[in-house]
Amino acid sequence: MPDLKWYIIFFAFVLDMVIGDPVWLPHPVVFMGKSIEYFEPLFRKIIKNQFFSGFFFALSLIFSTWFVAFLVIKICFVINPAFAHIVQIILFFFCLSAKTLEQAACKVATTLKTRGMESAKAHLAMIVGRDVKSLDEAGIIKAVIETVAENFVDGFLSPLFLALIGGIPCAVAYKMINTLDSMVGYNNDKYGLFGRTAAKIDDIANFIPARISVLIISVSASFFTGRRGIDALKYGFKDGRLHTSPNSGYAEASFAGALHVKLGGPNYYNGILVKKPYLGSGFKEPDADKINMACDLMLLSSFISIVLSLIFLL
Repeated sequence: MPDLKWYIIFFAFVLDMVIGDPVWLPHPVVFMGKSIEYFEPLFRKIIKNQFFSGFFFALSLIFSTWFVAFLVIKICFVINPAFAHIVQIILFFFCLSAKTLEQAACKVATTLKTRGMESAKAHLAMIVGRDVKSLDEAGIIKAVIETVAENFVDGFLSPLFLALIGGIPCAVAYKMINTLDSMVGYNNDKYGLFGRTAAKIDDIANFIPARISVLIISVSASFFTGRRGIDALKYGFKDGRLHTSPNSGYAEASFAGALHVKLGGPNYYNGILVKKPYLGSGFKEPDADKINMACDLMLLSSFISIVLSLIFLL
């Protein structure tokens, strides 16, 4: 286990809950995105085979991100150990996005109630990958809840898990993995071969956290009612494996069981209809109030994850 101090995890979580991702503070993910945009055409030009080009492209960016984070922390330790711990807190704070996700989801819910569907779709488009133009009100609500569930894993549990396994540099490298997947991990003509490695690495990185999420969400749901915790556990493992993604379905199905709502179903991504199964098909489709409940469930699950991590480190 890496020499990871409990207070690094704790204070990074506190920062995330207090300030989220302030717009005035440059976020490393922005620079990761710009580096992906810069190096993609270079790797495509140097290596003509799309699969091998994408393979070396993904590995180079992921390893470089890990190495830069590792080197920065090492240099900071030479300067002053206390300073190094502060830097690690800041780096890990950038890896977490629970508060920002909650704010974005609630913004869609509020806009849907006060300004109508078109305004809500504009805010929704900022946080989802699917096409939003054809969505009705139920589709908007489902999209928000599914995003909250999925990003509990991508935006919180996975970087936390990797930090516990390999230290803060691994958590930072995970953000590059996740950013790569969101930018090039598509199964289409342009990225079907080039982005395959990035997508597979993202699947591997999220494999264990996605399944752990079912247990944590179930515990969180038990604070609403005991029965909801049982349903979150049951639907998480029963319906989660039906999803087209090897990981996304587990948290989404757990949220479906915890909130007693039907999620999933066919959706358009980049103009292509993707046939996804329904999760929690025995329940009704959610109303707008379920968005706030989903956010509460996600925040409580995040808190429980941190508590378990602190117990593990101590």
